[in-house]
Amino acid sequence: MSGIVVCVAVLAAAGAFGLLHRRRNGRLKVRGRDGERRLGAAELGMDLGERATLVQFSSAFCAPCRATRRTLEEVTSMVDGVAHVEIDAEARLALVRELNILRTPTVLVLDAGGRIVRRASGQPRKADVIAALGEAV
Repeated sequence: MSGIVVCVAVLAAAGAFGLLHRRRNGRLKVRGRDGERRLGAAELGMDLGERATLVQFSSAFCAPCRATRRTLEEVTSMVDGVAHVEIDAEARLALVRELNILRTPTVLVLDAGGRIVRRASGQPRKADVIAALGEAV
């Protein structure tokens, strides 16, 4: 009987964790020190956008990274003055560690001065990216 109780408890805990993970995945949020950090052309390998920049950290075998790339490219084509920069996380490990990038895709929303305004771990929704750009511009 106690085995059944343990099994039910484990399944309930796993279900709660799964729901929490699904709810938080891809959400654009502000993290403590992000607002203090600025990124420029030297770190990104290209110039910042006039109004904002979307920085995507990707890896070669990441399926959500391809979908995120398409989403961010759609947004940059819709909003003038916004640039999209994709960075290979494996090739830029020092920057990944410095920015505490824990998974791919991770998207950073930068304002015109390169300040990190928002961050998303996982694939963000297009509406969330547009809303975050509203704060950056």
